[in-house]
Amino acid sequence: MPAISQKYSDQDHAYHVHSFTDLSKHKSDGATIIDHGDGVYLVDKNGNRYLDAMSSLWCATLGYSEQRLIDAAQTQMEKLPYSHSFRGRSNEKLSQLAEKIVEISPEHLTKVFFAGSGSEANESAIKMVWAYHKSHGKSQKRKVISRLNAYHGSTIFSSHLSGMSSMHEYTNIEFQEILYASCPNYLTDSREGESETEFASRLATELEIMIEAEGADTIAAFIAEPVMGVGGVILPPITYFHKIQNILKKNNILLIVDEVICGFGRTGDMFGSTTFDIKPDVITVAKGISSAYFPISATIISEEIYDCLSEISEKNGIFSHGFTYSGHPVAAAVALETIKILEERNIPRQVGTIGEFFKSELQKLHKFQNIVNIRGVGLMAAFDLVPNNEHKQKFDPTFAAGSKFMELAEKQCLFIRAVGDTIVMAPPLIITTAEVSIMIERLEATASEFKNIL
Repeated sequence: MPAISQKYSDQDHAYHVHSFTDLSKHKSDGATIIDHGDGVYLVDKNGNRYLDAMSSLWCATLGYSEQRLIDAAQTQMEKLPYSHSFRGRSNEKLSQLAEKIVEISPEHLTKVFFAGSGSEANESAIKMVWAYHKSHGKSQKRKVISRLNAYHGSTIFSSHLSGMSSMHEYTNIEFQEILYASCPNYLTDSREGESETEFASRLATELEIMIEAEGADTIAAFIAEPVMGVGGVILPPITYFHKIQNILKKNNILLIVDEVICGFGRTGDMFGSTTFDIKPDVITVAKGISSAYFPISATIISEEIYDCLSEISEKNGIFSHGFTYSGHPVAAAVALETIKILEERNIPRQVGTIGEFFKSELQKLHKFQNIVNIRGVGLMAAFDLVPNNEHKQKFDPTFAAGSKFMELAEKQCLFIRAVGDTIVMAPPLIITTAEVSIMIERLEATASEFKNIL
């Protein structure tokens, strides 16, 4: 089977099916074959150097040539390449990593469960939340409120937690447990004359109405990213999370904060929860925890939730949950070294500083009438493509404006990502001001070419 890079549209979003490679031919027709990485650059087999403004999939936060992470993996591979973490077994690096994560997490989050991906971390969080409520005699509290346009993973349940209907199209299953609150996109979904705080209040009221209609005694959790990444770098409107959290607390609904993208420096703090003053009951992390040098994720829970899981284990036998690669010692070693680098080089603070320069430089794109709604925080940013300077107008979906812009950017040796007609960027956290300037130059060249094809 030749490589497949199938594109399809759903409302305003375009997604890409993962490529399938014909191993018998050892090639992928039409694909860009990456040969090696160098800092914030990826170099293809022809020697073209692409400035990677997406950290691949929001994840290569320390770039592609951090020797300390390579050494950490090699050293651990030589000492203990694998050992499972079931039934009380652990390993030195895993124990150290758990202690470090608890140290840097919000103070009420004290226990860590490890897995291999963000999808697994989110599914683990749901399973733990269900068990928590059941231990309190409230087994009917099973529904989970997600948000339209959210992304929380690609396994069967996590893909349905994602509020993108195209992700549900081929699963041939519906989950009655999942509800969807409104997307908090003030730039596109606010009413005329409505302030951010008024918009946030309206969404909070809608949430209260939903909870009352469904019954608070049937709802287990609300899951949200601090900044909706895959949804288009959607920043929460002012007062949004404060109002949402008050409603959840009043109704005994737990808050799961998906920090798979935002965690470990992306927003200018170690966690996006800190940036936006969110107080989660559960945090899920992946991607930046190891700068993607080795697959690992974690679900970080409160002592109260952990105590309930322990109680269940004492009454009914062990809490049956885990994956073969949960707590992989090599992954733990790489993640531990990643966090050390983030702390030693004070990278989150640097992200805050260079992020302001990044946002300032992005304003240069305002001269193009097809680019609106430039926004961002830390080192994640986005803008929308429109037919003219009307912020809420849209291209005909069949035109695939975002995909065209992304393809033009690749010709400028720049990797970005299109989410429908939104262009998102999240460069490695080690990017310099000089490299940001190069990125902006290539974006400007892309925007000029895009204007010419309209």
